Amino acid sequence: MRKTNDNDEISALGFGAMRLPTKNGRIDKEEAKKQIYYAIDNGVNFIDTALPYHGGSSELFLGEILQGEYRKKVKLCTKIPSWSVKKHEDMEKYLVTQLEKLQTDYIDYYLIHNLTEGGFFRLKELGIIEFLESAKKKGKIKHIGFSFHDNKEAFKKIVDAYRWDICLIQYNFLDETNQAGTEGLKYAASKGISVIAMEPLKGGILAGEVPENALNIWNKSNIKRTPAEWALRWVLNHPEITCVISGMGQLKQVEENIKVSNETLPNSIPAEEIKLYDEVKEVYRELMKVDCTGCGYCMPCPQGVDIPQSFNLYNHKHMFKSNNASFMYLTGLGGVMSGKQANAGLCNQCGKCAKACPQKLDVPILLKEVSQDMEGQGFQYKVKIAGAVIMPLMDAFLSLNNNISKLFKNRGSN
Repeated sequence: MRKTNDNDEISALGFGAMRLPTKNGRIDKEEAKKQIYYAIDNGVNFIDTALPYHGGSSELFLGEILQGEYRKKVKLCTKIPSWSVKKHEDMEKYLVTQLEKLQTDYIDYYLIHNLTEGGFFRLKELGIIEFLESAKKKGKIKHIGFSFHDNKEAFKKIVDAYRWDICLIQYNFLDETNQAGTEGLKYAASKGISVIAMEPLKGGILAGEVPENALNIWNKSNIKRTPAEWALRWVLNHPEITCVISGMGQLKQVEENIKVSNETLPNSIPAEEIKLYDEVKEVYRELMKVDCTGCGYCMPCPQGVDIPQSFNLYNHKHMFKSNNASFMYLTGLGGVMSGKQANAGLCNQCGKCAKACPQKLDVPILLKEVSQDMEGQGFQYKVKIAGAVIMPLMDAFLSLNNNISKLFKNRGSN
């Protein structure tokens, strides 16, 4: 456990409920419940969600499973949607709705979601501070904070504007100078604000399959670790960090992250390992085309573009020199398998996605680059050819497999 600046005890690892396991496009409740209960039973007591996560289902799901003793064991963190608050009355409306969805009388940590400099001062004029303080006095919320996606100058202005209990910033070894960054982290800590870190694995980019050159660098260490462990340890190493939120979609990820958080103390990484991080950073910076975390704030696209997946496959192609990424782009986003296209070339440059992007990416321009690189000339023709060849082959394979299964089944029954 690590203590906040007002002596509240929070686990070093928090469970992020933005990327829960899914089945058929919805939260896989049994699997997600198993993972969250396992985490709580093994010491995790901070669970982070927000109104838009999983299309509004994340809070509802947590409300269903966090009852009785499990509710008493956890600190629930959710957020008021800053972009949707147009008048003072909206604030009470959202809080009441979230309390009902979470099936609780109080929220431990209530944050202003996705705060920017302009957004904060607009909300301040609407009376957001007075509202939050009133809700705290009534016992509806316990701590007041904000989550942040802007530059460090804006971060400092927001930090200085109020006596915040806590803030939530994006922080990993590739984002030392992005958004609030290390400078913002230290500034908030110096002001007595507890800091929670999100995106420690940068939306999974720093875990799972990583570039071969990066793996070669990690393997220089005498102690062998997974890429996810390296990334998580880096964040936990900072004494200014109270808790690291990880969006875990598999039980093995929960188990690994709990182990890492239990073993990593602040200032515990030796200098020779810090050098490895610096080398790996350069590998990613050279290979990564789009600095996207896959958060999905840009979705849904009015034109049907799957923006996160377009960027993911684009990055994958260049980071791993992978022809498979181009094939997946054609068959997946091209609509060969689903019959519905979602490729970058559908973008009409409306700009809605850019306004919603926490990373401040110029999404329409980047989608144009993705289209040029991944689609090239005659993409629709390629889709038609692939559909005429691949789908019949797939049908034939499935039919053959089904017939073989029946044959063996019949033999077994004789």
